[in-house]
Amino acid sequence: MSPKRGDRAAPPPRPGGYVIRFATNNAAKGWEDLCRQAATKTRAAFDAIETDPCPQPPTARQHPLKGSISSDTQGGRTLPQWQYEVTAGGRIWYVGDVETRTCWIKYAGTAHPKSTD
Repeated sequence: MSPKRGDRAAPPPRPGGYVIRFATNNAAKGWEDLCRQAATKTRAAFDAIETDPCPQPPTARQHPLKGSISSDTQGGRTLPQWQYEVTAGGRIWYVGDVETRTCWIKYAGTAHPKSTD
């Protein structure tokens, strides 16, 4: 998804940080919804994911998913899938590729994802 005139400008990664990209158009749309609903918390999520996408130990807001959704494929490779809890219902699911220092947002939205219900 290439930016167009009028789109928000995404900041470049900090030195040593991860590049954050959208894996799907739906993830990009959900991100915009999160930004409108909870801008400050979404910015905190961005900063945390960019700096340390897979913290050890996991935090209260940032932790690996479990079971059948514990991993996902990106670029032909299976990677661990993590979740950042932005709000009570708002979530970001992403995979972090250590080799390329890229985090791919697989899901972002203001509602709790159905696949965890």
